[in-house]
Amino acid sequence: MTKALKKTLPIFLTCFGLVLFTVIAARAGIHPVLQALSKVGLGGFLLVVGYQLLVDIGLGLAWKGSVPQIGAVRLIGARLARDAAATCLPFSQLGGIAIGVRATLAGRNPVSREGTVLRWPEGVASNLVDITTEVLGQIAFVLLAVLCLVGHDGAARFIWPLSIGMVLLSLGIAAFIWTQLRGGTILQRSAQFLGRHIAAGWSENLIDDSVVFQERLEELWGRADRIALGAFSHFLCWVAGAGLTWLALSLLGAHTGFMSALAIEGVVCGIMSAGFLVPASLGVQEAAYVALGMMFGIDSEIALSLSLLRRGRDLMIGIPVLLYWQFVEVRRLRLQVSDPSTNG
Repeated sequence: MTKALKKTLPIFLTCFGLVLFTVIAARAGIHPVLQALSKVGLGGFLLVVGYQLLVDIGLGLAWKGSVPQIGAVRLIGARLARDAAATCLPFSQLGGIAIGVRATLAGRNPVSREGTVLRWPEGVASNLVDITTEVLGQIAFVLLAVLCLVGHDGAARFIWPLSIGMVLLSLGIAAFIWTQLRGGTILQRSAQFLGRHIAAGWSENLIDDSVVFQERLEELWGRADRIALGAFSHFLCWVAGAGLTWLALSLLGAHTGFMSALAIEGVVCGIMSAGFLVPASLGVQEAAYVALGMMFGIDSEIALSLSLLRRGRDLMIGIPVLLYWQFVEVRRLRLQVSDPSTNG
């Protein structure tokens, strides 16, 4: 029963997203959407892509803030791979996390700043800490967006569900942090689960090093100043993402204030977090943008164009990143075939 659910749930959610996307696109109309996108032009699209790359670099540096043991370039690359997998491949966010762990250990001679070899305990622990600090920054960002909604007509239908959702998410992340610090057996079993699903050939290493994994987590969480730096840096990156929404809306011809763009982006991020199991948030993202756009007087075709522009941006960045990551993985496999001692 569980195995059948694992296979059918992603298919069902993908179909649901496709239906929702189709309904939204049909209501907005294809021609008006194409007209709105034509205003952006190639130059505007490349500007959006370049802006997002800067945000991605910031996200990698935010990761570095909480995990100083690993080099910034490696973390930026791993962050790009993690996001690319979540947005471009038919996975939920969970699939992106698994690939993010792989990418953290990718390349030749993956070592820390101290020169120690990076293995599965370090890869999984660093990703868990980064995801946790990002969620902490996201909670603050969404709450700021909710404050920006106050006073707008129809805002109550978003304010209360989002506020309740953020309270529940705060409780959930608090429990997740406790699990990382005190969970012991729970986290070790989770690490074993990740190991089996990341690559069966290396799962034994993670299982054998489950104690080391717990030690790495405790080492990272032992620096409260680093954790705070990572969370705050992620918050700044979320705010920068709102700037990208403001830029994209301006290119599409909808001149809104920055605080309105922040409210839209924050609420959309909150809604997408609730629908994280839907692969690439297909349909969920579009519905959220259209609903928020109506509140701020943005036509549905522009709101849908904003979502499509975001997806085009993600593909423009994500596809080359995934191709390069595959090249690195193939090169590593060849090295391991020629020299089994490199198997880590």
